Amino acid sequence: MSPKSRLYTLVKAWKNKPFQEVRDASGAPWLGISNQALEEHQSWSKRQAISHEPIFNCKGTKLTGSLFRPLLEASDMQLLRMFMEGLDTISYWYRSGRFIPGILPVPSHAIISSDYIDALSDLILNSRLPVGLVGLGISTVPNPENADAYKEALQRMRRLGVLLHFMNFSGREDELHWISQMQMEGIHIDMRQCREKMISAAMVSHLRLSPYSSTKIYASHVGLVKDLENASLIQVDHCYGGLMMSPLSRHQMLQINDSRIAKAIYSLHPHPQPNQNGDK
Repeated sequence: MSPKSRLYTLVKAWKNKPFQEVRDASGAPWLGISNQALEEHQSWSKRQAISHEPIFNCKGTKLTGSLFRPLLEASDMQLLRMFMEGLDTISYWYRSGRFIPGILPVPSHAIISSDYIDALSDLILNSRLPVGLVGLGISTVPNPENADAYKEALQRMRRLGVLLHFMNFSGREDELHWISQMQMEGIHIDMRQCREKMISAAMVSHLRLSPYSSTKIYASHVGLVKDLENASLIQVDHCYGGLMMSPLSRHQMLQINDSRIAKAIYSLHPHPQPNQNGDK
């Protein structure tokens, strides 16, 4: 049995097991700690990894989602485990009273694999998350020979209530055709390409299928003030990157509402405080 099939069998065995309630602290002392308590503490510590990149509205005044970065570089052996961890984090936020949508990137070769799609479907169903909280990040358009399997897999994900995000829009004609055909909910533009004039406002305007389209434009890698200006110029809906805020742990995500740049603007222009009589 191959490593991939063993991992898939493990996921199948867990598919009816409900997600465990996430603990904020293990509470166990280090001295005289039992093996079970030590494993629980290590599991809790692992969940505090700095791996969730916050996504904000264009002004940075509202947290609108999160990108689970470990999946961008996950190997085939890590993919299902990382995907499960991403779902568990979204569930943790949901149980904590925060509706924070999470984008979970998946490589194209996994999308056209029926084994992977079966496993991902089981994990999504087992998470019992509301529609709209789970987004599937897609990195490339499919090859012509794989287009039918690719499309069928994405439609299957959509039937489960998963939102579709195209992660690396570069402006190519085949990308525009694929985005239009699949009616993606999110399209991500690397603002470093805007610096080099590789993506223009006119090109982005083609992404909005109609004034009533649900498609949202995301500006990624916002690292300079110029990137934020360009994002405003091409009228993106959401921004993320180092200028907005660095990646955080799952618990830290619960504590934020606005971005680093919004906090800086607020400190320069504080809102007037009411006096003791309630008047400004």
